[in-house]
Amino acid sequence: MNKHFFRSLILVCLISLAFFLPPQASGTDKEDLRPSILAGRWYPQSQDALAQTIQRLFSKVETPIFNGELKAIIVPHAGYSYSGYVAAHAYKLLSKKQFKRVILIGPSHRMGFRGVSVNLQAGYKTPLGIVPIDQEMAREILNTGPNIRWLRKAHAFEHSLEIQLPFLQTVLHNFKIVPIIMGQQDFETCLNLANTLVQVLKDAKDTLLLASSDLSHYHSYNKANALDHQFIKDLQRFDPRGLSKDLMLGKCEACGGGPVITVLLASKAIGADQAIILNHANSGDITGDRNKVVGYLSAALIKSSDTGPRPK
Repeated sequence: MNKHFFRSLILVCLISLAFFLPPQASGTDKEDLRPSILAGRWYPQSQDALAQTIQRLFSKVETPIFNGELKAIIVPHAGYSYSGYVAAHAYKLLSKKQFKRVILIGPSHRMGFRGVSVNLQAGYKTPLGIVPIDQEMAREILNTGPNIRWLRKAHAFEHSLEIQLPFLQTVLHNFKIVPIIMGQQDFETCLNLANTLVQVLKDAKDTLLLASSDLSHYHSYNKANALDHQFIKDLQRFDPRGLSKDLMLGKCEACGGGPVITVLLASKAIGADQAIILNHANSGDITGDRNKVVGYLSAALIKSSDTGPRPK
């Protein structure tokens, strides 16, 4: 056997191997979609039923009127039968907005990891269609900030971001998302992520920041309200450091405290100066069972219209 035979044999083997191997999933693969894990459980599975549910929630909500530029929203992430009404107060604000990108930040409920994970898949799938991920922005965030990476497992079974998507699909058009999951929620991690977002965004007018969080968990109705009102006080003071301290001391609770602090820091850096509480309730208000409740809140972070230039 000569060397030409061996070269031909190697070439045939390589071609055969390429033919039979499955395609590799990557962040740029258009078919690399994150499927819904909540449809039929946390919200309706059929397109029509889901659309009707959201419209029914919107019909119960009046759009708040305020002067200023919307920079961010804070929304809960329980099933729609529990927190959908509270969330609808924030999402109805977006019905006449022209945001082309939403950066969603949520906590990791199922997987512990250090730092932050940014999703590099092509998109998320819901019964209302596919929400594309802004992969260019996601990579820029990943390459700019410390302790930021892409962990597929962190996003695969996390509900805190997916639950927001059908609402966004209803009120926005031709938009992309950047899904971010926080494995750590200490103040330093929040500050690093916020600084990264500010650096990457450069005060982009077409981008909305979104923090996903529920509040107090499994307390009596009265204790839950006391804890949640402390959270609301810190939020209305626009005090991310104070909120972080109160969360650490147990004066209030929020499973997505880190995302809220991050969004407060980032939105403050790009001009927001006021937090408007749109709605607050807990599961006891929905079910009537006031023994072990979970708190929900929706809020808007705005740049007041009467705010002049800030000293550097």
